[in-house]
Amino acid sequence: MNRAKRTEIFTRLRAANPHPTTELRYASPFELLIAVILSAQATDKSVNKATETLFAIANTPRAMFALGEAGLSEHIRTIGLFNTKTRNILKTCALLLEHHQGQVPRERAALEALPGVGRKTANVILNTAFGEPTIAVDTHIFRVANRTRLAPGKTPLAVEKQLLRLVPQEFLKDAHHWLILHGRYSCTARRPRCTDCCIADLCEFPDRASPTAPSLVKDSGDQPPHQTL
Repeated sequence: MNRAKRTEIFTRLRAANPHPTTELRYASPFELLIAVILSAQATDKSVNKATETLFAIANTPRAMFALGEAGLSEHIRTIGLFNTKTRNILKTCALLLEHHQGQVPRERAALEALPGVGRKTANVILNTAFGEPTIAVDTHIFRVANRTRLAPGKTPLAVEKQLLRLVPQEFLKDAHHWLILHGRYSCTARRPRCTDCCIADLCEFPDRASPTAPSLVKDSGDQPPHQTL
């Protein structure tokens, strides 16, 4: 995989989707933070369903903290690990009020100090809420980067560093969204849709013509996968 191939890959992904963004629904950095915390080991669809009613009554740290455990958990109980997420969100709200005037911080260290927020979540916030050129390597991006040989690595952090180094600067801010959407809808884990893939001729995945393909371990939020393709 060389620079010319990488440039062409992102040129095509941009042409197919000029303005990519997250599928989580949010109206503020705080709403995005809560949605991303909830999305660990959960689908965006399930998170959006829960936050639709939650954000209608509590879309600030103060209002959400005032719900308490019983009130908050009632809104998110359909989401996996909701008890742990409830406690983390309430602690996060308290810290935002105590140390950040109720605002979501823009610094990585401050974000990662919040309960329920790891490097991946911090990268999503920095990129999607604040426009920073970061890449949050989830299971989809990890899979795409390794399969295509775009930025191979044995851990999410290794892949992240490779992508930040190798993705041409003009594509870096939106690369996160292009790659996650490509992994979600085209380069899927069990049956990648190679025949309909807009970058198939650039991909270096040796089994791309096969009807099935190796899959990664199950996504585990901010926990790294333990194997590569």
